[in-house]
Amino acid sequence: MVAVPNLSQAGQAVRNPLAFIAQRWTPSPATVRRAAMAALVMSVVIVVTGGAVRLTSSGLGCPTWPKCTADSLTATGAMGVHGAIEFTNRMLTYVLCAAVGWAIVAARAAQPWRRGLTRLGWAQFWVVMGNAVLGGITVLTGLNPYTVASHFLLSSALIAVALLTWQRAGEGDAGPRPLVGKPVRQLTWLLVVASAVLIAVGTLVTGAGPHAGDSSDVPRVQVKWETIAQLHADLAWVVCGLTVALWFVLRAVDAPAGPRARVRDLVVVLLAQGVIGYVQYFTKLPEALVAAHMLGSTLVWIAVLRVLLSLRERPLTEPGAAPVPTAVSAPEPAPAA
Repeated sequence: MVAVPNLSQAGQAVRNPLAFIAQRWTPSPATVRRAAMAALVMSVVIVVTGGAVRLTSSGLGCPTWPKCTADSLTATGAMGVHGAIEFTNRMLTYVLCAAVGWAIVAARAAQPWRRGLTRLGWAQFWVVMGNAVLGGITVLTGLNPYTVASHFLLSSALIAVALLTWQRAGEGDAGPRPLVGKPVRQLTWLLVVASAVLIAVGTLVTGAGPHAGDSSDVPRVQVKWETIAQLHADLAWVVCGLTVALWFVLRAVDAPAGPRARVRDLVVVLLAQGVIGYVQYFTKLPEALVAAHMLGSTLVWIAVLRVLLSLRERPLTEPGAAPVPTAVSAPEPAPAA
């Protein structure tokens, strides 16, 4: 008699691989947070390497998409260094996908399962997929400056979701408890919006500037880059002013140490980014400083969002821990007869 193989486990692994892994591996909270951090780091790296593609005039090193050429999936020797740089950046997207995938698997396998954390991981995945398609459209449109700008802005959205995932991985699932009053939170949201506008205008500076991304005739934003750069600088001063105002307000209301520390970090990052910005402007945008400024823009965005996230807390609760007892008021005395 021939034994019939048990295929139930294999079928489960095919139908729901994440649940299958979760039954056999339970990552520690530190592992989950490291996975989220890996996705965040890679979301910054892909921005910097994308900038390197532009600054080395390798944006059309692979002249088509999704293949590198009409006849090859990969760069060929005849395409030279530009093809190698562009193709390497495309391959780094797979590394980013692996990091995001690790974050998803770790969040799903954690015990207890935190559905919201897993959804944040999947949100990163879909943003990466959308940005990959947008990157392909950028190549197919010959590095249209507006698609290039959209490509960068979607990368900034990815950084925001990745940072939120990392933050939530170190918190509990209780409702957020604000640490400061509503006016302080409103001022912080104004800072976040101003920073987002600053970054968006920065992409237009790049779209009008001399670094078109390729040595061929690439369309540019039809405005003098010095004019947009001046607007960008004005917005940077607005962000700096809001940051200083927030720092004084937090001290005035005696806010907890966490928010004050995050604002201090933001001040340091803004100062460094401002110095780089002005030096690159007066030196006619050398490639190395533009690359440093692109990295700085991601760090400014992260620092701003960390300020926002520091204004509330979600305490961790230990599994099986007894609830914290609440004070019980004494019964009121019965009225005298």
